[in-house]
Amino acid sequence: MNHILNSIPSPSVNDLTIGNVTVRYYALFIIIGIVIAISISALRLKQRGGSAGAAVDIAIWTVPFGIVGARFYHVITHFSDYFGAGKDPMTALYIWNGGLAIFGGLLFGALGAWIGARQAGIRFLAYADALVPGLLIAQAIGRLGNYFNNELFGVPTTLPWGLEIQPGNEAYPVGLPQGLLFHPTFLYEMIWSLLGVGVVLFIERKFKLQWGKTFATYLMFYSFGRIFIESIRIDPAYIILGLRTNVWSAIVGLIIGAVLFYRQSRKHTGIEQNPYILGREPKVAVEQADAVAADQESEEVETA
Repeated sequence: MNHILNSIPSPSVNDLTIGNVTVRYYALFIIIGIVIAISISALRLKQRGGSAGAAVDIAIWTVPFGIVGARFYHVITHFSDYFGAGKDPMTALYIWNGGLAIFGGLLFGALGAWIGARQAGIRFLAYADALVPGLLIAQAIGRLGNYFNNELFGVPTTLPWGLEIQPGNEAYPVGLPQGLLFHPTFLYEMIWSLLGVGVVLFIERKFKLQWGKTFATYLMFYSFGRIFIESIRIDPAYIILGLRTNVWSAIVGLIIGAVLFYRQSRKHTGIEQNPYILGREPKVAVEQADAVAADQESEEVETA
């Protein structure tokens, strides 16, 4: 017990075998996260006057685009790990071994969500707002996969929650003495993402965020934390002007979130009646929007 309290042990297994089927924990946690994100987005979209089924329809586009984008971004930013002398290019397809970059997933996933939203008649930013809490939970759960893969840890530390990495592990940094503990950056990001759920929902309710501003808040919050967490990671990465590529991605995400929040605040000052694209609202949604508008008008008259 004293040993455990002085460090975080690394798992000795990273898969689960049921009969003849072997499931990697990394893939299992990603699947669990996806299911939770879809379920929460469906519930929130329905609460905003949309159809829960529309969230599922959009996810059919979002998920594969996001996974392909996450893998593509990782491979491009770790090119020498997969291509070159002595490397097997086919391993670039082995996503179960780890290597899904969140920023690539966000970029390509957003493209897939935009296509899916157009197909479903839902405004992209309305769907993005509905997705945020589930997305943060999915990101937190997905980081457990990194833990079981013994990857994405930080620089050495003497803190009591330092992560043990076995000397025989390929991820153990070359040139460092054996027996060191490392910052569990996977855990830091899990905590930051789960904290983000509460922070974003509080801000959303406090300031009645709509029109994509919840998604913008997510981009700013997550990117801000990722800048610091990424800065202490020790795994190899391309360095541009002294910063890791993912730090630059986080800075871009922070800027995009701030610009989006400012733009949507200036462009939309009224209440978002429903999440549908103008002219594609179901009859029920139109009637609900008219009822809400009538109630607001009545309240304004009584106040006057």
